[in-house]
Amino acid sequence: MIIEVNQQFVQPRKLEKIVEILNNNGIIIYPTDTIYGIGCSIFSQKGIERIRLIKGREKNKYFSILCYDLKDLSKYAKNVSNEAYKLMRRILPGPYTIILHASRELPRILHSKRKTVGIRVPDHTLSREIVKELGHPIITTSANRSGQEPLNDPELLNKEFGNMVDAVIDGGVLPPVPSTVIDLSEQPFKVLREGKDPFGVINLLKENA
Repeated sequence: MIIEVNQQFVQPRKLEKIVEILNNNGIIIYPTDTIYGIGCSIFSQKGIERIRLIKGREKNKYFSILCYDLKDLSKYAKNVSNEAYKLMRRILPGPYTIILHASRELPRILHSKRKTVGIRVPDHTLSREIVKELGHPIITTSANRSGQEPLNDPELLNKEFGNMVDAVIDGGVLPPVPSTVIDLSEQPFKVLREGKDPFGVINLLKENA
C-alpha cells in the first residue's frame, strides 16, 4: 500500500493511519532528509524481526532509532559528554546518525555489543511528526536488502517490498546519499561513514583527530 503525503503539511488522517500501523506491529517505508528508511516501533519485537528477515540482516548487526528531538535522545542515551551535546545541538535536526551509549530505556534487542545505539533526528517534517504522534522512536535502517544499494524511488520500493511491509509512504524520489555516521560515545569523536554533511562535521573532526 502506498500512502501519498504532503511533505510540508502532514494530513492528520494519513498520519493517524501510519501511527495505527506502527501501533499494531506494522512496518513502514518512509522518506527522511537523506534516503528512504524502513521501520517499526522500537517496542515491536515482531516488527524488528520482520525487518531483519526483509533485509536479510544478521542478528549481530543492530538498528538505529529515529527520535523527534534532543529530549527523546536524552531518554534513550546516557553518559553524553558536554562536547558531544554541544555538537549535537549545532547539527540536529540534520542528516547525521549519532552513536551514543544506550540507556536502560532502550529495548535490549537494540543494544549493540558495545552497549551503544545509533540515533537520528532528521531535518524532515514527516518522519519526525510520525515519531511525535506515536509517542516514541521508530527503527531507522536503509530501505534495501543487505549488501545492495538503497532504493530511492517509492514506486520501485513498492514493487520490491510492497508485499512485505504494511505501507510505503511516498515522499518522491530522493537523492541516494545516506546520513553521516559519527561516534560521539567516546573521545576522540570519529566519523564512521561519510554521507550527507551540510555542516562540514567530517572535515571538522578530521582536523581535530
